[in-house]
Amino acid sequence: MARIDLDLAHAYKPNPQKEEDYALLPLKMSFDDGGAYALLGPSGCGKTTMLNIVSGLVRPSHGSVMFDGRPVTGDTPQQRNIAQVFQFPVIYDTMTVAENLAFPLRNRKVAPDKIKQRVGAIAEMLEMSDQLDMRAAGLAADAKQKISLGRGLVREDVSAVLFDEPLTVIDPHLKWQLRRKLKQIHHELKLTLIYVTHDQVEALTFADQVVVMTRGRAVQVGSASELFERPRHTFVGNFIGSPGMNFLPARWERDGIVVGGQLLRSGAVRPELSDAGDFTLGVRPEYVEMAEPGQPDALPARVDKAQDIGTYWLVTATSGDAVIRARLSPQAKVPAVGDDVWLNVLGTHTCFYKDEELIA
Repeated sequence: MARIDLDLAHAYKPNPQKEEDYALLPLKMSFDDGGAYALLGPSGCGKTTMLNIVSGLVRPSHGSVMFDGRPVTGDTPQQRNIAQVFQFPVIYDTMTVAENLAFPLRNRKVAPDKIKQRVGAIAEMLEMSDQLDMRAAGLAADAKQKISLGRGLVREDVSAVLFDEPLTVIDPHLKWQLRRKLKQIHHELKLTLIYVTHDQVEALTFADQVVVMTRGRAVQVGSASELFERPRHTFVGNFIGSPGMNFLPARWERDGIVVGGQLLRSGAVRPELSDAGDFTLGVRPEYVEMAEPGQPDALPARVDKAQDIGTYWLVTATSGDAVIRARLSPQAKVPAVGDDVWLNVLGTHTCFYKDEELIA
């Protein structure tokens, strides 16, 4: 395994002049030895480009890649000793499961006894011990992808194992099982794993640290709780969570803040807002609370929707030009469409943003 340090930018076109010309804007990032990371973001945000630069499939147009302090920018994937698992299974249908798992080790002239031991261990982790003698051609798609995962994990000496959306073709229930299995394998083998996905559930359940990306930029690196509780960028607040964070236009005044035309006086208004002028208030639907009518510092609103999601109610209301969503428990008294309500949006979980960045 290796510590991986990136200090680079990348453009697929020559002589990039503006931000839009870059697939990856200038960044500095490190992946610790033995860590589990996810690169999360929408299509076209640069996450696969970053993965391919780490693997050596793409050479960055600017900057460098370091493994354990050693420059590898011009090295091939073989020289970097990288294992990569792709979206679609890369296996040999004419081989058995055992032969597929053993193939990377046989290529490196590993001793037969060691191969047998390692293949057995990986097959057991993937719950494929009873399929080792089956030909891959007759297996279901999820089993083939498990073989592909196993081929990436079977070598003990790799610098890192890279996954490029490996569960996209898998049935949703099996996805959940394989995510848990990958998490378990990481804890057992302590490999450096980097996982590309656009699915926040995959990223947050698999990785210890998630890199959230948008428009070629890594806007935040953090744990699941950090990304949920304190998004450093409005994109993170919107992208993480279901539904995403509420963003309400606000303005600081000496007596408090104005949201939706309503002056709110509260201890949650911190001194750092005094220079903010116009800013954005961010609060997750989980932390929006129903208040008593006319309660000071609560926001008057009118209910537009009340949806029963099963495990919670999602209430959507309007206050002036601001749209606010609240997640209420199934036991809560749920207002009807058209009702006037009062909502608490200020509290310890409320975030404040200026120019899309969190005010510290």
